[in-house]
Amino acid sequence: MATNGCEGRWKMIEELTTNAEQIQDEVLGEILSRNAGTEYLRGYLHGQTEKQLFKKNVPIVTYEDLKPYIDRIANGETSDILLAEPITGFFLSSGTSGGQPKLMPVTAEVANKWELFRGLYESPAIKHFGDINQAGKRLELMFGRPEIETPSGLKAASVSTSIYNECNFRTILSKLYTSPIETIFCPDPNQGLYCQLLFGLIQRDEVVKVGSVFASTVLRGIKFVENHWQELCYDIKTGQLSDWITDSGCRNAASLVMKPNPEQADLIETICNCKSWEGIIRKLWPKARYIGCICTGIMRQYTTELEFYSRGLPLVSDLYACSEAICGINLEPLRKPCDVSYTFLPNMAYFEFLPVKNEGDGSIEMKSNNEDTELVDLVNVKAGQCYELVVTTCAGLYRYKVGDVLMVSGFYNNAPQFQFVERKNVILSVDQEKTSETDLFKAVTEAKALLDPLGFILTEYTSYVDTSSAPGHYVLFWEIKGKEGKHCKELDPKIMVECCSRMDDAESRI
Repeated sequence: MATNGCEGRWKMIEELTTNAEQIQDEVLGEILSRNAGTEYLRGYLHGQTEKQLFKKNVPIVTYEDLKPYIDRIANGETSDILLAEPITGFFLSSGTSGGQPKLMPVTAEVANKWELFRGLYESPAIKHFGDINQAGKRLELMFGRPEIETPSGLKAASVSTSIYNECNFRTILSKLYTSPIETIFCPDPNQGLYCQLLFGLIQRDEVVKVGSVFASTVLRGIKFVENHWQELCYDIKTGQLSDWITDSGCRNAASLVMKPNPEQADLIETICNCKSWEGIIRKLWPKARYIGCICTGIMRQYTTELEFYSRGLPLVSDLYACSEAICGINLEPLRKPCDVSYTFLPNMAYFEFLPVKNEGDGSIEMKSNNEDTELVDLVNVKAGQCYELVVTTCAGLYRYKVGDVLMVSGFYNNAPQFQFVERKNVILSVDQEKTSETDLFKAVTEAKALLDPLGFILTEYTSYVDTSSAPGHYVLFWEIKGKEGKHCKELDPKIMVECCSRMDDAESRI
């Protein structure tokens, strides 16, 4: 049953998506009127704020183009180099520039947008699964990292770490989450993970959602339980934390909640000491309604194993966002990960799209930076077409290429919905042959189909190009496990040869 707050957010989503074109024009107008006098925009707009002049004169850029301006601010110059509003800090992007993390400016308005966004992206899940904030707690695997102080004194941190540091988050943490703040900011990730899983098991009857930011982290947590369940059960049985957990914050947090519970420990031990771990998440946390994590993009490779462990629990990819910009939400959380689309929210940034060529076989060809290609506005994209995302934000990014390739899957009211295709330039290359992230995923998907009937799962893969011999070739590493764990039979090497052949066949068709 949707709450009044959820109904209000749904009304906002309807208004935003219905009036997408008007809102986009307003967003750009506000950004330009506020920042036209900055050093960066003054050189292109000469104080003017017209949309057409912006599109004609302001160049499409990458981080390398903006880095000199951002570095000057990080080194102590005033923020009006790029934007009129004071910069309060930086988000650390997952990418690097010259071996250093990319710094994305943060303002008070950016923080407000993220707070609004959190309410909006949770609304579809609340509509389908009920208000989990009222029903129980979340076992969310979270990992904060130390902030970096720039020469200006401004702090830089990942988006997630910035959220964990917020007073509002810390206020609601103990009510809505199973993990104490000390375990989130534990300097040793393994100690932090152990304690978060331990507290999640101690409170297993209250857990209504299991998740993390990425599917890979959820899997890491389940595999950690698989390897340490006996120790976890012993700690629950005795009410004492294992000696190898030396972090004082974790030990203090444990002392406040741990007490001997042999009945709970015996029950968990019986669940874990089974022939197969299929559906183990549902068994360990019987009240969990869904698993929340990003399962799209490169995370697709983890969905098969995650579905094995969850067996019947929906995998929900709530959102599409990055350190550069907030973009969209998944309005249909019950869709399978391979079918997820994100509806773009026109109030979060000004969005433009660089068309990319979509080949008949499903592969894509990027446009050269030198090609004079006109960018397409948010409401003018075409269904079935692939685009590279370009954003203009309130935080000083103007016509910035994010590096994500998206495909238009449809529209919700007047706002387009996109499926994530791949990161630009994530490519293996041998001589004249180029294989993209998507191409490789498709080939692996075809080949791993041979494993399922035999009782095996491909849990992870990676690859590199080997040019030490002629001709050059691709080398892939597969991590495979049996569905019945230690009780499974050995995989016939001939099957792996057949998998390689099937991948070769798939690549030859790309």
